[in-house]
Amino acid sequence: MSLSGKRIAILIAPRGTEEPEFVQPKQAVEKAGAAVVVVGLEAGEAQAVNGDLDPGGKYKVDKKVSEVSASDFDGLVIPGGTVGADKLRGDRKVVALVKEFFQQAKPVGVICHGPWLLVEAGVVKGRTLTSYPTVATDVRNAGGTWVDQEVVTDKGLVTSRNPKDLPAFCAKIVEEFAEGRHPAQARNA
Repeated sequence: MSLSGKRIAILIAPRGTEEPEFVQPKQAVEKAGAAVVVVGLEAGEAQAVNGDLDPGGKYKVDKKVSEVSASDFDGLVIPGGTVGADKLRGDRKVVALVKEFFQQAKPVGVICHGPWLLVEAGVVKGRTLTSYPTVATDVRNAGGTWVDQEVVTDKGLVTSRNPKDLPAFCAKIVEEFAEGRHPAQARNA
């Protein structure tokens, strides 16, 4: 499946994004032919983590969140990491960007603790998704249906639970990004 000509944004937080959940989706989307833009809170580099506690690699931030809009992209990837997802959901510009992707009916892939951003953006109500198990109550409280499955697709929204789900997650985000806009994605944005 080709993503040639598509631009995909991937979020990264300073010191907190789970490295495999950032690297593997980025590589999968690039391998399918998309141009990937790393979007962060700060310019420069962001250090990823492994298992939330161990330092990972450093990755170049291509654009600050204040420099982009959902209209610049064809899709969005939100990696997890407890600290990273919490930092991202605490930034109003990131939350607004996430909401824009839903308003514009563009596909979004979210893994692990990343659904915290969906809750914060108010786009969970009426959706079925998965996440790291400790986020389940947040999803339910926001009006979503939480299920314990490797990968869940709900009209352009792809979610997975943890790094073990990455092969299925990566395959499904490539498929959804190739399909393009999903009009039902904007139903509650």
